[in-house]
Amino acid sequence: MRETAREREVVELEYEAYPGMAEQEIARIARAVVAEHGCLRSAIWHRTGVVAVGEASVAIAISSAHRAAAFAACKQAIDTLKLTVPIWKKERYADGEVWIGQGS
Repeated sequence: MRETAREREVVELEYEAYPGMAEQEIARIARAVVAEHGCLRSAIWHRTGVVAVGEASVAIAISSAHRAAAFAACKQAIDTLKLTVPIWKKERYADGEVWIGQGS
């Protein structure tokens, strides 16, 4: 997690998700990127709850015979995740907070 967003200092993030839908969509993305890029396996994990500055909020692992395919699959996975998975975050700043929707 970065310490600045929208030109403000971020203290922490809080993520909320629609669990059943989020898990299904993450699994769909994992299968799709493996198939599209000819990779071997994938794992995608996204935190919920409070995330402090410097901590990871999402992890994506792709195994592949060739790194170019793995990198392309990883990029597609994070880009798709941000657009389609029902996860929302609250950015907390020193002087307030704001909910940010999907795609952020």
